[in-house]
Amino acid sequence: MTTMINLLPWREERRKQRQHEFIAMLAFAALLAGLIFWLWKGMVEGHIADQQTRNNHIQSEIAKLDTQIKEINELQRRRDQLVARMKVIQELQGNRPTIVYVFDQLVRTLPEGVYYTLVERTGDSYRIEGVAESNNRISRLMRNLAASDWFVEPNLLNVNALDESQRGADGENSAQANTFALTVKQGSPRGDDEEAGQ
Repeated sequence: MTTMINLLPWREERRKQRQHEFIAMLAFAALLAGLIFWLWKGMVEGHIADQQTRNNHIQSEIAKLDTQIKEINELQRRRDQLVARMKVIQELQGNRPTIVYVFDQLVRTLPEGVYYTLVERTGDSYRIEGVAESNNRISRLMRNLAASDWFVEPNLLNVNALDESQRGADGENSAQANTFALTVKQGSPRGDDEEAGQ
């Protein structure tokens, strides 16, 4: 006699059990994934916070350095100004006796019958304007300037005859009077420099 065993309820129960196990495993996996994500997120946020702290510290140090650089630039600018002033003062002190010699030479090189109406200095160059009784007197002045130890490169710019109204009352002497303009550069005589150095 054969007995029939119905396995359907057992299979149904086994299937439900597997379904419950699968759902439990999914829930566990989701929980584990959430925990890993939370830990990863916390770690990333910690790194971000640390990096932000470092960035803030770097920005603070950069601001301090910028301030120091501005102070250094200001000090450098003041130093350059002081050096320039000291240089000007030294040049003025060095040129103080020179200008006396230059004016002395202007007088010594002036021939009779010539007088200056303007002496203008620009750097080491002088512009001289004046009146001479004749062209020969102007030539003599040019030769005197060229022969002087204190002047170099005399250059005649122009010569103009005086008008009748400008000549004055002394007829014969002023009959050939001319105005002139010239430039000459200041020299530095070697002999005087060597004597001063000794």
